[in-house]
Amino acid sequence: MWIQAAVLAGARKARACAEAGLSLRTLQRWTTEPGVVKVDARTHAERPVPANKLSEAEVMAVLAACQRVDTAQLPPSQIVPRLADEGTYLASESTFYRILKAHGQGQRRGRARAPRKLKLPTSYTATAPNQVWSWDVTYLPAAVRGQYYYLYLFEDIYSRKAVGSEVYAEESGELAAGLVQRIVMAEQCWRQPLVLHSDNGAPMKSSTLLAKLYDLGITPSRGRPRVSNDNPYSESLFRTLKYCPQWPEQGFADIEAARAWVHDFIAWYNHEHRHSRIRFVTPVQRHRGEDRGILTRRHALYEMAKARCPMRWSGKTRNWEPIGAVDLNPDRQDRKVA
Repeated sequence: MWIQAAVLAGARKARACAEAGLSLRTLQRWTTEPGVVKVDARTHAERPVPANKLSEAEVMAVLAACQRVDTAQLPPSQIVPRLADEGTYLASESTFYRILKAHGQGQRRGRARAPRKLKLPTSYTATAPNQVWSWDVTYLPAAVRGQYYYLYLFEDIYSRKAVGSEVYAEESGELAAGLVQRIVMAEQCWRQPLVLHSDNGAPMKSSTLLAKLYDLGITPSRGRPRVSNDNPYSESLFRTLKYCPQWPEQGFADIEAARAWVHDFIAWYNHEHRHSRIRFVTPVQRHRGEDRGILTRRHALYEMAKARCPMRWSGKTRNWEPIGAVDLNPDRQDRKVA
């Protein structure tokens, strides 16, 4: 057999099949035993030309309509209605697409980029503190226009606690690595199963930081390139930070002033701020496991109020059930279930 001879001569089987007009899968289907190939089973019947097939002149007319000065940048979905307004019908819209593809003109028209198929985001589930952290770097404006300081901020997605932060004068993987080690020691989660999620910034992809994460037993996780909503917990915390009433509108006088302000904000956020996504307890209360007792007392209080004056309640009291597991980018899990 020609294909076998070509393969024995050193040719690749797929290339030999292509030259013979076969697919590799067809050859595999015809090969019942090693060295034994079935007879060519392809049909050689001459099929009649469909009665509705466009003639060569009609195909050329379609190509000419797509190559006019006023239609060269338009897709067939726009060209066909324009021709109809001119009183011309050449073919259906799907036929236009098919003819363009057959003649090597099926590329996207216009300046817009073709839609990209994005893979699903990485997803993790936290059922307790210090299982999944999120971190990012944001700009803090200085008093001098165009000058910025950089806030490195790490957050536990289960409790929403800001487990660590620092303000530096530059973005650096080395600085991030040192900060991560200090946070791990402070949280006493050395070599425990921990995921650290971030975006694709230069410090996050630094080899120094990745080596430090490996030493600490931390699994690095990053969002999809050029997708802004794969790190929602850090983005939400940055919004809370920059929209609080104490935010200095004129910028920070120097880096020490920025560090002092961030220190005060983190203390308020962790110990005073009632977070709406964890039933309005503070992140530290949730981090320490104190939220269950607090929410139980709130529920009892509401039940007593309902018992005193039941006519004021049309249904159940407010939901004070503790929040359970927290998902990072749950879209992937939802689609798997679907």
